[in-house]
Amino acid sequence: MCGRYGLFTPPTDLEARFDASMACDFEPTYNAAPSESLPVIDAEQSRQIRTRQWGLIPSWADDLDAHRHTNARAETLFERPSFRESAEQRRCLVLADGFYEWGAPDGQRRPHFVRRTDGEPFAMAGLWERWTPSRTQTKLGSLTAEPEPIETFTIVTTQANDAIEPLHDRMPVVLPPDAEGPWLSADPGRAASLLEPLSAQHLRVDPVSRAVNDPTATGPKLVTPIEQ
Repeated sequence: MCGRYGLFTPPTDLEARFDASMACDFEPTYNAAPSESLPVIDAEQSRQIRTRQWGLIPSWADDLDAHRHTNARAETLFERPSFRESAEQRRCLVLADGFYEWGAPDGQRRPHFVRRTDGEPFAMAGLWERWTPSRTQTKLGSLTAEPEPIETFTIVTTQANDAIEPLHDRMPVVLPPDAEGPWLSADPGRAASLLEPLSAQHLRVDPVSRAVNDPTATGPKLVTPIEQ
């Protein structure tokens, strides 16, 4: 699974890495959490980095909170009603410097920060959706203004590789750079073939401070490796 992650590469460096321009205001975060608006790239605007809320709401949902999905399993992505249409038509790249996972490989459960061994930012496979609330939900009553749509995303997960397995049996789909374009634009069959765990040799796993357990905590100290 993926319930927290960090994105703190400076915006200009993100633009260079993903060959896209920042079309949003974004402050680097060391502790991104569900419901926050965070940077993604999608096929509609593949040369722009825009923010969407983390926690996908299917377009058909009748309730804002009952159907939010932080993660989506790769194995059933093209089958489940909550994700099937998005998987076919609305894929995105979720930009990150690393993600957190909690586990107890030494018998003491604690958070770990997972990043690329080369230190580069990367893209996790994601889906996005546009959901429009009803007038009742927005309390517009008889007003003529139309409710504003809400754009949301979810992170796709797959089975853990050898680096993550001691902590958890699931991990985000971390895309190799040459798979980022195909994930956005390939046909469903080709896209599904990309949903494999990244080789463990490309990931570094470090125990970090339990301060990250507080969703309001932030700062470089959260991703600084500590002695176990």
